[in-house]
Amino acid sequence: MSFLAIDIGNTRLKWALYARPEPGAEVLLHGAEFLEQIETLADGPWAQLPAPRRMLGCTVAGDAVRRRAEEQMEEVWDLPTQWVYASAAEAGMTNGYDHPTRLGADRWVAMIGARHRMLAAGDSRPMVVVMVGTAVTVEAVDAGGRFLGGFILPGHGIMLRALESGTAGLHVPTGDVREFPTNTSDGLTSGGTFAIAGAVERMVQHVRSHCGAEPACYMTGGAGWKMAPHMSVAFELVDSLIFDGLLVIAAQRFGST
Repeated sequence: MSFLAIDIGNTRLKWALYARPEPGAEVLLHGAEFLEQIETLADGPWAQLPAPRRMLGCTVAGDAVRRRAEEQMEEVWDLPTQWVYASAAEAGMTNGYDHPTRLGADRWVAMIGARHRMLAAGDSRPMVVVMVGTAVTVEAVDAGGRFLGGFILPGHGIMLRALESGTAGLHVPTGDVREFPTNTSDGLTSGGTFAIAGAVERMVQHVRSHCGAEPACYMTGGAGWKMAPHMSVAFELVDSLIFDGLLVIAAQRFGST
């Protein structure tokens, strides 16, 4: 049966139609819309989409945005909607957050996707999972699949806007990442990039010390490609990590029928 996966972030709704709700399923169609354009989905990219049998999504954008997406699905298909929320445990992961249900759904799903990817490759060790978007999260997971905790810090855009609004006379043009910046533009861009890289490196150190093993590192998110050339730790850049996690969860919830 065909399966629709939806990831609603802070700026865009991303969707993918798969042949089946299971890891490794063929991608039939996919796309993305800015949140301001959600109401165009039913008359646009979803209008001629083969009707999915099941759907599963995760969202960090709030109930109003989620409801707008549901209305588009209701307009095109008679499709029950299901959304992933962080819980105490699911799909081989255990949630070590103080209040498990308060963990962001995207963070939870990405960790599930990363762990499945690692195990499928025949590996079994701790992980560091990084999402680089509007905000940046850096998660630690032990070899048994327990989420140990994670950093949250501003993404590039928030850092630069904060500096522009809080510093007199400072305007933020786009600069380049340099080891030794010699102008303000490069200094700002380099500072934000290396702040994120430093957070990842510090988490790798924490996990290495706590778990006694070198962690596997995965990076995802719309701005992950910006960080890739500037990382000092080995990592795998995976654009589809949240969709991978949704497929793992869907296989357990729905099966293949």
